[in-house]
Amino acid sequence: MYLSNVCADTPTVLRRCEPGETGIVLSRYHRIAGYDWLAIPLLPYLYAVERPEDIPLFADTKIEAAMRDAYRRKYLTALAPDGPEGQTPTGDWYELVGSAFDRTLYGFQLATAPEQDDAFIALYNARPNHQAYKLVTSNCADFVRKVVNFYYPKAATRSFLADLDVATPKHIAKSVVHYAHRHQDVAFTAYVIPQIPGRIKRSTPVHGVVDSVFKAKKYEIPLLVFHPFVGGGFAVAYVVSGRFNPAQNAKMYSPDGSLDAPLNKAERRAYAKSLAEMLREEDALVAYQSNSATNSATNSATWREVQTKAVFAPDAAGYPALSMPQEENVSLANASSSPANAQSVGLSTAQPAMMIIGLTRENILASTAPAAFTRDLLVTRLRQELSAGTSPHTSERQFRADLTLLENLFAAQQNQTVAGGSLIPSAER
Repeated sequence: MYLSNVCADTPTVLRRCEPGETGIVLSRYHRIAGYDWLAIPLLPYLYAVERPEDIPLFADTKIEAAMRDAYRRKYLTALAPDGPEGQTPTGDWYELVGSAFDRTLYGFQLATAPEQDDAFIALYNARPNHQAYKLVTSNCADFVRKVVNFYYPKAATRSFLADLDVATPKHIAKSVVHYAHRHQDVAFTAYVIPQIPGRIKRSTPVHGVVDSVFKAKKYEIPLLVFHPFVGGGFAVAYVVSGRFNPAQNAKMYSPDGSLDAPLNKAERRAYAKSLAEMLREEDALVAYQSNSATNSATNSATWREVQTKAVFAPDAAGYPALSMPQEENVSLANASSSPANAQSVGLSTAQPAMMIIGLTRENILASTAPAAFTRDLLVTRLRQELSAGTSPHTSERQFRADLTLLENLFAAQQNQTVAGGSLIPSAER
């Protein structure tokens, strides 16, 4: 539950936000220090960072784990202390930070009044905060339902038909959307927070209890064959009350707080075609200059090896980055580090053996690794942003900002304007 006007002195003590603060995410996760709920600031909850400029453009499981643990060690050791030998502890604490590494999130925003926020803060600070989780009767969705209903009574409900009267995130969201449609005087906004691009498994569509069975062939087909009345009942329940697309009419969330229209299908196709043409032209130029048609495949393989061997280590300015000694990879003989680049990320020119790969908009073009690594990272991000799915992945503004990074990389490589100029959808050419 994201509360934009409520902040926290500690994860268990709420207060009103000061100017410039963006609020907290109030959540219930099973087995975290015995508490029923915990409050985490918005950016750390989504991205495991405190500043928007530190949000990584790309992530794998190593980057995800390192960034989560760095935030835990700084702020959450009282909730999740180090292991006996100082190692990262096990448990569900990781759910409190970096949620957008693992999944796409959907937001449904209703306006609140200052007096409501004050009453909510007083109530939740005063009452006991002890673990009360129960899978069927008091789960995480029930927690959200009660918070919503504090502000808007009866806005969030369970569904007997769709979820067998078990609270689920999908139906809580659906009931809030329906409430907003019935009460046009209530300020309402829906938005999508996309999963961070990278090599972490992409999130799957949101399901309730009944549609989890109805859409899973391994369950529904045997039920229809051996228990047709039961299987048919699940199908009817899904059709009648289980269908809900949380991305419908939703805007794209940006860490600066703005909400933009997502790319539509035609725009995605046009950009994908133009991106492919741009990459073919660049690959042809690189192959011509190096007289090596296998250059691209070699660099791709090297990048995968770097992902395996590199260590997460923020640069001197504190921006997330990967670090790796060049001698770790014999194929890096052509990876000469530029003194200018080394200084730009805070490295001494007396340390040419260290290879740095920037992960953010602030340091990615200052990487001391071969440009092919940065190219692969950016291309992976752009392609995932343009991929099809049940929810949108980017807005035009966000995509163009990412594309500019790739164009600037090509321009730096060639020391001239990229062939073909700026990438514009075919329909606009």
